[in-house]
Formats: sequence, structure tokens, C-alpha cells
Amino acid sequence: MADRDGLFAGDDPFDIARRWLAEAQATEPNDPNAIALATVDAEGMPDVRMVLLKDIEGQGTDGGFVFYTNYDSAKGRQIAATGKAAFVMHWKSLRRQIRVRGHVTHVEGEQADAYYNSRALQSRIGAWASRQSQPLESRAALMAEAARQGLRHGTRPSRPPFWGGFRIAPAQIEFWADGAFRLHDRFRWDKEDSGAWFVRRLSP
Repeated sequence: MADRDGLFAGDDPFDIARRWLAEAQATEPNDPNAIALATVDAEGMPDVRMVLLKDIEGQGTDGGFVFYTNYDSAKGRQIAATGKAAFVMHWKSLRRQIRVRGHVTHVEGEQADAYYNSRALQSRIGAWASRQSQPLESRAALMAEAARQGLRHGTRPSRPPFWGGFRIAPAQIEFWADGAFRLHDRFRWDKEDSGAWFVRRLSP
């Protein structure tokens, strides 16, 4: 497909996403892998928050976007109820964004363990200490619980059973790049019933 400066070059949306993220890592001042993750609660009320994308997996039509969290958090409970989520990743320095909508599955086992063990010790202990999204009496109470969990689990804590990954398998991926005079470039990849991608250019 024709595009400006080869930004959208290639037949694989996961390759494009990985390339854009790699470029953002050289230009963004902080958290180039931050995404605004959107879910819906049991009443149909939308919810959104920032999380960190940790992996872009696969290629072709068999890939996904992975992040990690407490399964008992608000987002974890909402995903469990619907099995769906969406996110936008925006890079102000590059004037680009990626939007994704899709179905969500768990990332467990060795893959989740490997990521958990790659985190700083304090972050691993924090996963045990935080009852994410639940009311908290005070920061002092949180720090006291972190100290208690640190004594309990030592320097090699195992991954909590309530903590792990989510993989968003996209049904739709949209790439957006800023254009002069608001004439932006937008390409949307839609997964058809056959499993193949259908790509179209959208008006800005």
C-alpha cells in the first residue's frame, strides 16, 4: 500500500507496531510502551487507565499485545467478565498512534513467571502487598504490608497466583500518523471471518 515515507510499509501489522515502538524508544522521554487500556464494567460503563505494554508477539494474523497486572484489579475483573479490551498507544514525539481492539486471554505459566522474575525485587514484593483497586487506609498501611510480605517471601518471591499477564489478540489495528494541515494518514487492519487481514486507508 502506498504511504508517506514508508511509515506503513510491510504486510504484517505486528512488524509495523514493533518498528514504531522501537523508534519511539529512541525519542520518547518516558515510558514509550505506555498504553491507555480501555475496558467495560458489568453495567456497560467504560473505564480506562495507563498500563505498560510488555511484548508484541507473533506475526501475520497470529499475534498479540501483552501486559501484566493483578487479576483482581478493576481491569482484571472487567476483562474476565467480557473477554475484550482496547487500547491506544500515542507517541507525542513522533506524532503517531496505534489503536487496537480485540479479545483477551491469560498469559500464565513459564512466560508469566519469566517476566515476573525479571522485575526488581521491590516490585515483585509489591505485587504481593497491593490489593489493587481496593480501598486503602493509608500509604503507611501499604508500606507496612510490603515490609510484611518482604519478610514472608524473602529475596526470591514466587509469582502470586492472582498476578499474571493478559494477551490482546486484535480483531482490529489502526495506525495513525500526523499529516500537515490535519490531513493525517490512517490505515486500519480488520481481521475477516477467514482469519485474513483486510487493510484500508481511512479519511483523517
